[in-house]
Amino acid sequence: MPESGFSVSGLIFDVVARRSYPGIIRVEGGRIASVEDSVHVEDQVILPGLVDAHIHVESSMLAPSEFARLACVHGTVAVVSDPHEIANVLGMEGIRFMMRSGARVPLRFYFGAPSCVPATPFESSGAEIGVRELDELLGSDHIHYLSEMMNWPGVIHDDPQVMAKLEVARKHGKPVDGHAPGLKGQDAGRYAQAGITTDHECFTLDEALDKIGYGMSILIREGSAARNFDALISLLKTHPERVMFCSDDKHPDDLMEGHINLLAARAIRMGYDPFDVLRACSLNPRNHYHLDNGLLQPGDPADILIADSITDLNVRKLYINGVFVAENGKCLFPAVHEETPNHFVAGRISPEQLAVRAGSDRIRVIRAFDGQLVTEGFLSAASITDGMVVPDTGRDILKLVVLNRYRQAPPAIAFISGFGLRRGAIGSTIAHDSHNIIAVGTNDKDIAGVINLLVDHKGGIAFRDGGRSSILPLPVAGIMSDLEGTTVAALYKTLDKEAKNMGSGLKAPFMTLSFMALLVIPDLKLSDKGLFDGKQFIFTDLFAS
Repeated sequence: MPESGFSVSGLIFDVVARRSYPGIIRVEGGRIASVEDSVHVEDQVILPGLVDAHIHVESSMLAPSEFARLACVHGTVAVVSDPHEIANVLGMEGIRFMMRSGARVPLRFYFGAPSCVPATPFESSGAEIGVRELDELLGSDHIHYLSEMMNWPGVIHDDPQVMAKLEVARKHGKPVDGHAPGLKGQDAGRYAQAGITTDHECFTLDEALDKIGYGMSILIREGSAARNFDALISLLKTHPERVMFCSDDKHPDDLMEGHINLLAARAIRMGYDPFDVLRACSLNPRNHYHLDNGLLQPGDPADILIADSITDLNVRKLYINGVFVAENGKCLFPAVHEETPNHFVAGRISPEQLAVRAGSDRIRVIRAFDGQLVTEGFLSAASITDGMVVPDTGRDILKLVVLNRYRQAPPAIAFISGFGLRRGAIGSTIAHDSHNIIAVGTNDKDIAGVINLLVDHKGGIAFRDGGRSSILPLPVAGIMSDLEGTTVAALYKTLDKEAKNMGSGLKAPFMTLSFMALLVIPDLKLSDKGLFDGKQFIFTDLFAS
């Protein structure tokens, strides 16, 4: 319930009027009753609560109710959330779970209707959401937009199914989010003209400016894996009305450290206008997605962030709808017990099932990059022992495996560079977009062992290093925990440390691993059906002739 009438004072930052002034805000019934200038105020700044304009809450490995408890201590009052991940596992049941969980806490979750379930026909997923389901979702007041349209080739080539989905969004007057990494020129123009209004996948300034030129807004992403802040932040100076901040994917240990407040403080310290920064994480998302987050205006919901200063955004207190939810790094509302819906069929495998007989002496290898979702493919001499292609840790060429979790099927196998493991294997059931089992390792015994650990627990992230192994179980759809966020963050941090002790130099090895099956991001990825060329959108051979 909202606090009974109260007031706060300090240096108020009015993002609508673009002015800061000492004043007092009075709250009644969860809404701002009045805002007045005053000489005698507390030594603190008062800001509108922050909004993450695009996130997959599932990637925090926390249910929405528990995500909220970690995010609110950083000044977050709302997230624009795409439940695409759980939808690919559980379909409509998964989306309803997210909505029920989010409704149990003060933080606002503005959910979208996933546009690409399954994401592609080139992988196995657990569900399908078609035009009929989208019509039902978008017709609800609880669904605020059509989420990222990843099938950009379908958009620019007028695919009937894609066009029907866009038409449903138009019918219900809901905005459409984009997802078109690298798309520029006439193709970007056609994409925007079809009704796509945003993109969070830009990784160069030229690409972002090109899309802005076609009327799109750019979400500057800084997540646990993909980090585009430095490349794109200058847009805040040239096109402040077209910029929002987002995380996209945020692992629990990173969420413990901060959220959108870190991006805002960073931009302000770099010299960007505080009002342009604040509008990117409050006013702009409110206007674009038709949200009801408060902006410190009379009559608004009392979404009030109180911080030490504008340059560090260290959150002292946070109110959402007049409810006192966080103070000095502590969440003030309790954890809730969540359901654990799941869809997991895969069985245990043997090391022998991972053997790869040499088809030639040259193989295609995936190269992973730290902090990026994109990869590149390159040709390499195969390391062959007794007629079998084996990992070569000396050249950082490891074995990558994806196993269908929805039905019994043989594993898909490829080779990958960039993980740097010197021994053992790591694995996960978080593998965008379909969340099959994915593992990378230096030898078949450890790879099979880590996969079997995931199978036994019906989801998780894990490592195996000879006789040593550990897992963070993820019983909610195989992608989220039912534990408290601080516990999940600590367990994840331990696993992350183990992966790095095994040789990985990646900042977030498990997060990077989760994107190695993301077929809609080029160049070369692995699905449960085989090695996939993300530029040509076709399967390709492991062996080069």
